[in-house]
Amino acid sequence: MPPIHVTTWSDAATPAARAILVHGTMTWGTECFAEQRPLAQWFRLQVPDRRGFGDSPDTGQSDWEADAEDIAALLDGGPAHLVGHSYGGVVAMAAATRRPAAVRSLTLIEPSALRVAESVPVVAASLAANRAAFSTDSPTMRQTKPEDYLRSGEAFGLPVPEFTERRLRATRTAMAERPCWEAEIPLRPLADATYPKTVVTGDWQSANPAYRAAVGDALLATSVFIADGIGARHHPVPGTDHFPHRDRADVVNGLLRAIWS
Repeated sequence: MPPIHVTTWSDAATPAARAILVHGTMTWGTECFAEQRPLAQWFRLQVPDRRGFGDSPDTGQSDWEADAEDIAALLDGGPAHLVGHSYGGVVAMAAATRRPAAVRSLTLIEPSALRVAESVPVVAASLAANRAAFSTDSPTMRQTKPEDYLRSGEAFGLPVPEFTERRLRATRTAMAERPCWEAEIPLRPLADATYPKTVVTGDWQSANPAYRAAVGDALLATSVFIADGIGARHHPVPGTDHFPHRDRADVVNGLLRAIWS
């Protein structure tokens, strides 16, 4: 077993299949995928906390490659459907290239692998902005408090969450993590895989305009690029932005149940 905490949800006497759900940044497994809990009526869900998040141990620096090794170790336990959101989408892509024979399906929810789609102008512009604003070596990042980092979402119309110790710890880990948008994930191995592949996104139509300009347009372009590159179905979810699985769980859960069945 990898050195991480894994929550298992399983309410079926005989689960139809196993699924591993990999969370994004500034959150943890059971929070990120709380709305997917009802799927445990039919499936065995394993919801890991990446290193430095949730109930997993602290880490010197959160790193998508180390996370991918942890998820690959979970896949060694037998074939499973694999889901990843945002940073976790990058982790899921990397884990799938390490254990292709153990992946029954791959579902990426707004994967943040921007480097993969850097040839797209809107993605290149977003990468340049990210590199300037979020360098962990910059004096601004070193001096920023987690509380202030969480408040920064107000500029994009995002609510400020409650400053619980778990939330602040997740934020501290996220502020120092290796940027997932710089990950160079080869698409060819994923394209060659024969299991079902799906990329889920928000449609971003109702998002705050500043939020869409700063984040949404690049994530959408990246998601479409990855879907095309690996031969995946692109499924935009109406009325949602970066968390379609949370904001329209009825749609995403129906999609996941169909894929896993």
